[in-house]
Amino acid sequence: MTERREITLTVGDADFQFTVDAADVTKYFNSITQTSKVAPATNLLSNTVHQDQRAPLKGLLKNPVLAMQLAGALLEEYSPDVEITVKKPSPTLND
Repeated sequence: MTERREITLTVGDADFQFTVDAADVTKYFNSITQTSKVAPATNLLSNTVHQDQRAPLKGLLKNPVLAMQLAGALLEEYSPDVEITVKKPSPTLND
């Protein structure tokens, strides 16, 4: 998937426009570790927001919970709309 998407997130009264592609999302997932989750979310948001909106967004990203919420919303909107079903194996009789 190389789809580049324009996504707008509204925080309070402010709209923030992001341009996200598969490379951005892959870099985000690859940088998450057990001890580092907020920094990758902050980097994803900072690197994909339109340049003229970086300064106001930076102020919001000082709150780690908000950074995680925004990254989650951005990823959810970027995610394709597909239905995934896990099929359970049927029980088999052993002789």
